[in-house]
Parts: sequence; structure tokens; C-alpha cells
Amino acid sequence: MSRIALIEDHPRLAQLICKALAQAGLVVDVFPRLDAAWPEVRDGEYQVIVIDRGLPDGDGLDLVRRLRSARNSTPCLMLTARDALHDRIDGLESGADDYLAKPFEMAELVARLRALTRRPSLLGDSGLAYGDMLLAPEQGHMTSGDETITLPPAEMQIMLSLVRASGKTVRRTSLEHAAWGLSEAVTPNALDVALHRLRKKLEAIGSALKIINSRGHGYALKYE
Repeated sequence: MSRIALIEDHPRLAQLICKALAQAGLVVDVFPRLDAAWPEVRDGEYQVIVIDRGLPDGDGLDLVRRLRSARNSTPCLMLTARDALHDRIDGLESGADDYLAKPFEMAELVARLRALTRRPSLLGDSGLAYGDMLLAPEQGHMTSGDETITLPPAEMQIMLSLVRASGKTVRRTSLEHAAWGLSEAVTPNALDVALHRLRKKLEAIGSALKIINSRGHGYALKYE
């Protein structure tokens, strides 16, 4: 049974979410503050973490950044009343895997959580190398030389698709389906944001690989 961490300070909303998730067969632990949640979520014991952005002791994105810095790749779904494009981009840039604006339907929240809980089972490779880069899906890491960086699940699925293509072009829709599933609704620019982050991360670990855009066709890993 999937175990979800919910970080939400509004008691009534937390109660409604817990009821909906319990009916869907999901076990939920509720934390009203970031400082209460951190000791429980940092070790990766949850399948998904649902985080409200507006919390009494800070922005929920701060917890996502802290998790990613600690190489914790647990999928994170952000709940927020901020629905502007730049807010969604900020969330994805910070390492969040999905973004749901309030008010929302509980059925949509359940569907998105189910999609996120299915992702780890796709990360079954013990390691996959291409050029000077090694992917370690089970650990959520990408390595080149002595440098290692954490990839959240969606980014890992994109890199796995590109690596498995061995330099051939992968269509945009294929990368979106690999990262977010066939049924999950994503923002139109979600893939662009993820690819931007991956390019920066390849540079950060000193890899000579580049993600190349073949306009009208898709993306591929190449040496430049």
C-alpha cells in the first residue's frame, strides 16, 4: 500500500484530502509545518510527498530544494493557490514533479498521485551508461567522472529514454509519456523546463554530452 506524506496546515483541507486518499487505498501522514515534516520525509520512506506552498514556516518549495540537495528523489506534488506560469516554472525548476492549483477536484489529485507512485517501478535498471555519463535510476543519480547529481523521477525517465535511444532522436511526445505517463495532464512547457534543467545538470557534472533539439522531430543525446 502506497504511503503519502501530506504537508498542509489547513485542517479542513487536510481532512478532505486524507478522506479522499484513504478511499483510494492510500495511507496518509499529515504534517502542518515544514520543520515537523523534514525529519520524517528526508530518508525517502514515502512514495510521494504532497506539499502546500504556503506554510506557516515557509514556502513548500524550500523543502523540495532541501530534499533534492540531500539526493532524495521522492516525487513531490505541489499544492498552491498560485497558478501563474512563472510560479509553475519555479516549482518545476526547484525539483517538484507535479503542480496542482487550488481549488482542485479530489479525483484529479488521486489520479496524479497514482501516476507518481507508478514511476519508481519504472526505474529498475541498476545502471545505464552512455558516453561519459552513468545513470543510476534506483539511486536517482547521474554521474560523470567524479561528479554526481540528483535527478527527480521525471528527469530520470527522460534521460533513460534518451540514453536507450543511443544518439537517435526521440520524439517529444515519447519523452512526455515517459516522464509523466499517458494519462497525466502536464503543462505545455513542462518538457522544455525539464530539458533545460537536464542540460544544466550535464554541464554541472562536466559531461561532454548535449541534449540536441532536432526541430520538428524531437531530441537526442550528442557529443558537441
